[in-house]
Amino acid sequence: MSSRLVGVGVGPGDPELVTVKGVNALRAADVVVVPVMDSGERGRAEATVLHYVSADRVVRVVFALNERTDRARREAAWDAAGERVAELLRTHGSVAFATIGDPNVYSTFTYLAQTVAALVPGTVVETVPGITAMQDLAARSGAVLTEGTEPLVLVPVTAGAAVLKDALDGPGTVVAYKFGRHAAEVAEALRASGRLQDAVWGSALGLEDEDIRSAAELDGAPLPYLSTLIAPARRDGGRGGKL
Repeated sequence: MSSRLVGVGVGPGDPELVTVKGVNALRAADVVVVPVMDSGERGRAEATVLHYVSADRVVRVVFALNERTDRARREAAWDAAGERVAELLRTHGSVAFATIGDPNVYSTFTYLAQTVAALVPGTVVETVPGITAMQDLAARSGAVLTEGTEPLVLVPVTAGAAVLKDALDGPGTVVAYKFGRHAAEVAEALRASGRLQDAVWGSALGLEDEDIRSAAELDGAPLPYLSTLIAPARRDGGRGGKL
């Protein structure tokens, strides 16, 4: 029987935002893997998973999730994680990998699946979509992501502020992920584009330390790494004006 690896999106952190299909996939797997930065950490994915799966079925696998300067160390960590999951597949057959957000949107699962597929030929790889941080922030803040024919641009600020500035000069809504360490640059880009007042940011969505504020309150101080920003498209206030 073929090994089966399923990437399950468990949302931004609120356990109530895991889909029914996601819960079923977690419970059906022989083992549920959660990514962590060190073996003693309980990450957001694990905290969410434990609402639906017993701790004895959860395995922590260390990833260099925050390693951006040392490529060799990052690659070695990915290889080690892939080997660990491949071992679990060989011994158990069915593994679910829980990832915050969605497994096909800037997820660690992408790298893992590529590695495991090479190590365990014939592995069936599937994904179960999850609620993204931009959807959760839109719901919690009241920011509308798109209307009519407006485009939606998603930018990881880890790619550099220039990418964000180009997106803000466009006509649509701009969502910025992972901008916490670059909060000052983001505030300046919003100000320069005239989009500061309508933008909103949030962190720890659905958790006890949730923080959602207007981008006008950005003062340049660093924010949590996984902060999310929504800069809505420029709108004239009319209903259905862009249909």
